[in-house]
Amino acid sequence: MSVAVIDRDHGIGPRVFDLPGMGSNDPAIAARLADLQAEAEKRDALGILELALKDEFRNEAAVVSSFGSESAVLLHLVAQVDPDTPVLFINTGKLFGETLRYRDRLQDVLGLGDVRSLGPHPADRRARDPDGTLWSRDTDTCCDFRKVIPIRRALEGFRAQITGRKRFQTHARLSMQKVEFHDGRFRFNPLAEWTQADLEAHIACHDLPKHPLVDDGYPSIGCMPCTRRVQAGEGYRAGRWAGLDKDECGIHGVDGEGI
Repeated sequence: MSVAVIDRDHGIGPRVFDLPGMGSNDPAIAARLADLQAEAEKRDALGILELALKDEFRNEAAVVSSFGSESAVLLHLVAQVDPDTPVLFINTGKLFGETLRYRDRLQDVLGLGDVRSLGPHPADRRARDPDGTLWSRDTDTCCDFRKVIPIRRALEGFRAQITGRKRFQTHARLSMQKVEFHDGRFRFNPLAEWTQADLEAHIACHDLPKHPLVDDGYPSIGCMPCTRRVQAGEGYRAGRWAGLDKDECGIHGVDGEGI
């Protein structure tokens, strides 16, 4: 099977997970979304988290985190508001060992009380990737059953989700709102306006642990087979799915991601 590549330069539209959060046709939800967006514009990142976790969706919101290179920032802020917020971590079975150890360290350092590790269902692995090499033939399908489906299952029952997405990360995120409504839940993006310099300053100011692979040339970290070191002069996400017209794993189509 060949890898499916989407050529946006020839007029093919973005994939569903490249699209910004879409609103609802329900007038009540649309009105509430407008109110939340207006309120979020008055607040900083910590205030947006308080809006989501304390004011509007207490005990009804979750964070999805990859425990990647920038995850410490969002998780540090979440821990200040409510350290028992559910944090959903996708263990795809293809992660770097450094990522798993970093997850454990951040959980301990930040005092996170409810980190939930998810993974693909054994039946899905047997049916769709019995030899573990699907990533080399069809990256979108591999991401779907290893990430998208487990996250969709885990988010059932939550009315809101917190993401760590930033506008500077990809072209598709440039128009991202601080609050969106997508796939039946409200989606908060408290770091939407943050730059790479803002993230680095926050990590330094609060002496947060860095992912051990960052200093080894991996500014953006995903699954081991699909992540390489970034070369001098490349964009910081150039090491993700290098050589493919792909810069998202797909979970933004169902929830947003706390990368």
